[in-house]
Amino acid sequence: IAVRVLLGLHLEDGLRKVRMSLVPIFLPQAKSHIGIRAREILHSAMEKIIEEKLKKQQTSDYCDAFDYMLSSAKEDDYELTMQELKETAVELIFAAHSTTGSASTSLILQLLRHSDVSERTRAELEKGRRSRTHVPYLSLEKLNQLSYLDCVVREVLRFLPPVSGGYRTVLQTFELNGYQIPKGWSIMYSIRDTHETAEAYQNPELFDPDRFCTDRNESKTDRFSYVPFGGGVRRCIGRELALIVLKTLAVELLATVDCTLATETYPRMQTVPIVHPVNGLHVFFNYRTHGVERNRRESTHI
Repeated sequence: IAVRVLLGLHLEDGLRKVRMSLVPIFLPQAKSHIGIRAREILHSAMEKIIEEKLKKQQTSDYCDAFDYMLSSAKEDDYELTMQELKETAVELIFAAHSTTGSASTSLILQLLRHSDVSERTRAELEKGRRSRTHVPYLSLEKLNQLSYLDCVVREVLRFLPPVSGGYRTVLQTFELNGYQIPKGWSIMYSIRDTHETAEAYQNPELFDPDRFCTDRNESKTDRFSYVPFGGGVRRCIGRELALIVLKTLAVELLATVDCTLATETYPRMQTVPIVHPVNGLHVFFNYRTHGVERNRRESTHI
């Protein structure tokens, strides 16, 4: 999904070859060689796909992130090299895959932990039904009308941001709390620490979607107290896509299944390289039919 929406690329033709290049071959002292070879095959496949994309660019009215990137470069009289295009495309693909998977797992985990939040979100979904047998069509407009769901997703990303922090390059020497930060330095900002210590939040250690509801909206007091996607002009380009994916996941799960934890205890969360449950998240899904629970049960490992 991310590849098509963000980059406008279609990987079907080269996907099998790329996948095969990532299959581990267990040869002694050959791990670095396998990684380098996999990178070469991936870049080779991406180059062919990008060339096709560039040929079609002139005839398409649809603009994706890839098109905007090319247009922005042209405005600055800069022509991106094929190497830069390949590296940017690969970075966006893997960044979108890992972080969205992390956030999706965290969303399911919090819905499991907080049954009151799950039921309140489900009640908001039920308002869109004309009857028990009516399942409304999910459009972007209707998705944006689910205000409490929006609060839930925002709180998940505050409570368990997939990425710990980000980097910025200092363009001009400045002073912060008595320390001089020289031009050219790379500095890191912590997303997790910001969300846990920002004065804007009441009881930040608690999972509380209501903190983002209209009457409170704690993050409004400081625009950089909420930065799961970074901030400023360098904010994550996939922000809107990620929010749509998470909201759609929540709607589909709450409308079709009841989730229960398949283990005795909740998993311990690891934050490196991205937030994820140690040994995975094991869940039972009980299917529902228009709000009525069915007997069928399936287990999955996330």
